[in-house]
Amino acid sequence: MLIGEYEHSLDAKGRLIMPAKLREDIGEKFIVTKGLDGCLFGFSQTEWNNFEDKLKTLPLTNKNARDFVRFFLSGATECEIDKQGRFLIASNLRDYADMEKEVAIIGVGTRIEIWNKEKWKKYNSEENISADEIAENMTMLGI
Repeated sequence: MLIGEYEHSLDAKGRLIMPAKLREDIGEKFIVTKGLDGCLFGFSQTEWNNFEDKLKTLPLTNKNARDFVRFFLSGATECEIDKQGRFLIASNLRDYADMEKEVAIIGVGTRIEIWNKEKWKKYNSEENISADEIAENMTMLGI
Protein backbone atom coordinates (compact mmCIF):
# COMPACT_ATOMS: atom_id res chain seq x y z
CA MET A 1 0.00 0.00 0.00
CA LEU A 2 1.28 3.46 -0.92
CA ILE A 3 1.38 5.59 2.24
CA GLY A 4 3.39 8.41 3.76
CA GLU A 5 4.49 11.95 2.95
CA TYR A 6 7.90 12.80 1.51
CA GLU A 7 9.58 16.00 0.38
CA HIS A 8 12.08 16.11 -2.48
CA SER A 9 13.39 18.53 -5.10
CA LEU A 10 13.15 18.37 -8.87
CA ASP A 11 16.53 18.54 -10.56
CA ALA A 12 17.26 20.87 -13.51
CA LYS A 13 16.03 18.23 -15.98
CA GLY A 14 12.70 17.68 -14.18
CA ARG A 15 13.69 14.43 -12.51
CA LEU A 16 12.45 13.49 -9.06
CA ILE A 17 13.63 10.84 -6.62
CA MET A 18 10.99 8.22 -5.86
CA PRO A 19 11.09 7.61 -2.11
CA ALA A 20 12.49 4.15 -1.41
CA LYS A 21 9.45 3.21 0.69
CA LEU A 22 7.18 3.77 -2.34
CA ARG A 23 9.38 2.16 -5.02
CA GLU A 24 8.43 -1.43 -4.37
CA ASP A 25 4.68 -0.81 -4.53
CA ILE A 26 4.71 1.64 -7.46
CA GLY A 27 7.10 -0.52 -9.50
CA GLU A 28 10.02 0.30 -11.79
CA LYS A 29 7.62 1.49 -14.51
CA PHE A 30 4.47 3.40 -13.64
CA ILE A 31 2.06 5.99 -15.04
CA VAL A 32 1.91 9.67 -14.08
CA THR A 33 -0.98 11.84 -15.21
CA LYS A 34 -2.84 15.02 -14.33
CA GLY A 35 -4.62 14.64 -11.02
CA LEU A 36 -7.35 16.47 -9.20
CA ASP A 37 -6.85 19.45 -6.88
CA GLY A 38 -3.84 20.64 -8.91
CA CYS A 39 -1.53 17.69 -8.25
CA LEU A 40 -0.30 14.75 -10.33
CA PHE A 41 -1.43 11.16 -9.84
CA GLY A 42 0.99 8.24 -10.11
CA PHE A 43 -0.30 4.68 -10.60
CA SER A 44 1.46 1.33 -10.63
CA GLN A 45 0.89 -0.57 -13.89
CA THR A 46 -1.69 -2.78 -12.16
CA GLU A 47 -3.63 0.13 -10.67
CA TRP A 48 -3.45 2.03 -13.96
CA ASN A 49 -4.95 -0.97 -15.77
CA ASN A 50 -7.76 -1.09 -13.19
CA PHE A 51 -8.36 2.65 -13.63
CA GLU A 52 -8.36 2.34 -17.44
CA ASP A 53 -10.88 -0.51 -17.22
CA LYS A 54 -13.21 1.77 -15.25
CA LEU A 55 -12.74 4.58 -17.78
CA LYS A 56 -13.65 2.20 -20.61
CA THR A 57 -17.05 1.60 -19.04
CA LEU A 58 -18.01 5.26 -19.19
CA PRO A 59 -20.55 6.09 -21.91
CA LEU A 60 -19.06 7.71 -25.00
CA THR A 61 -22.32 9.57 -25.48
CA ASN A 62 -21.98 11.46 -22.18
CA LYS A 63 -19.99 14.70 -22.49
CA ASN A 64 -18.91 14.68 -18.81
CA ALA A 65 -17.60 11.15 -19.24
CA ARG A 66 -15.67 12.12 -22.39
CA ASP A 67 -14.20 15.14 -20.60
CA PHE A 68 -13.19 12.98 -17.63
CA VAL A 69 -11.47 10.40 -19.86
CA ARG A 70 -9.68 13.10 -21.87
CA PHE A 71 -8.48 14.82 -18.72
CA PHE A 72 -6.75 11.72 -17.36
CA LEU A 73 -5.56 10.04 -20.55
CA SER A 74 -4.30 13.04 -22.53
CA GLY A 75 -1.59 13.85 -20.03
CA ALA A 76 -0.67 10.31 -19.04
CA THR A 77 2.92 9.24 -19.49
CA GLU A 78 4.87 6.12 -18.58
CA CYS A 79 7.74 6.77 -16.19
CA GLU A 80 10.68 4.57 -15.36
CA ILE A 81 12.89 4.73 -12.29
CA ASP A 82 16.59 5.00 -13.15
CA LYS A 83 19.53 3.49 -11.23
CA GLN A 84 19.65 6.54 -8.94
CA GLY A 85 15.97 6.13 -8.02
CA ARG A 86 14.84 9.09 -10.14
CA PHE A 87 12.12 9.46 -12.74
CA LEU A 88 11.37 12.21 -15.23
CA ILE A 89 8.18 14.22 -14.94
CA ALA A 90 7.15 15.48 -18.38
CA SER A 91 7.21 19.25 -18.80
CA ASN A 92 3.48 19.46 -19.57
CA LEU A 93 2.74 17.71 -16.27
CA ARG A 94 5.17 19.93 -14.34
CA ASP A 95 3.42 22.96 -15.86
CA TYR A 96 -0.03 21.60 -14.97
CA ALA A 97 0.94 21.06 -11.32
CA ASP A 98 3.01 24.27 -11.09
CA MET A 99 6.17 22.39 -10.15
CA GLU A 100 9.45 24.22 -10.25
CA LYS A 101 11.67 22.84 -7.48
CA GLU A 102 10.25 21.66 -4.14
CA VAL A 103 7.60 18.93 -4.22
CA ALA A 104 5.72 16.68 -1.83
CA ILE A 105 5.02 13.08 -2.73
CA ILE A 106 2.23 11.46 -0.76
CA GLY A 107 0.97 7.91 -0.76
CA VAL A 108 -2.81 7.63 -0.81
CA GLY A 109 -3.36 3.88 -0.90
CA THR A 110 -3.65 2.87 -4.55
CA ARG A 111 -1.71 5.80 -6.01
CA ILE A 112 0.76 8.53 -5.21
CA GLU A 113 0.10 12.22 -5.52
CA ILE A 114 2.87 14.63 -6.46
CA TRP A 115 2.30 18.21 -5.33
CA ASN A 116 4.01 21.55 -5.53
CA LYS A 117 5.26 21.68 -1.90
CA GLU A 118 3.67 25.04 -1.11
CA LYS A 119 0.33 24.02 -2.67
CA TRP A 120 0.38 20.84 -0.56
CA LYS A 121 1.08 22.80 2.62
CA LYS A 122 -1.77 25.17 1.86
CA TYR A 123 -4.16 22.35 0.89
CA ASN A 124 -3.20 20.33 3.97
CA SER A 125 -3.41 23.26 6.40
CA GLU A 126 -5.84 23.35 9.30
CA GLU A 127 -7.54 26.36 7.72
CA ASN A 128 -8.37 24.30 4.63
CA ILE A 129 -8.99 20.83 6.03
CA SER A 130 -10.89 19.98 9.17
CA ALA A 131 -10.69 16.33 10.22
CA ASP A 132 -14.07 16.70 11.93
CA GLU A 133 -15.73 18.04 8.77
CA ILE A 134 -14.19 15.28 6.68
CA ALA A 135 -15.39 12.66 9.14
CA GLU A 136 -18.92 14.10 9.09
CA ASN A 137 -19.00 14.01 5.28
CA MET A 138 -17.83 10.39 5.16
CA THR A 139 -21.25 9.23 6.34
CA MET A 140 -22.51 10.09 2.84
CA LEU A 141 -20.00 7.55 1.48
CA GLY A 142 -21.05 4.90 3.96
CA ILE A 143 -17.95 5.18 6.16
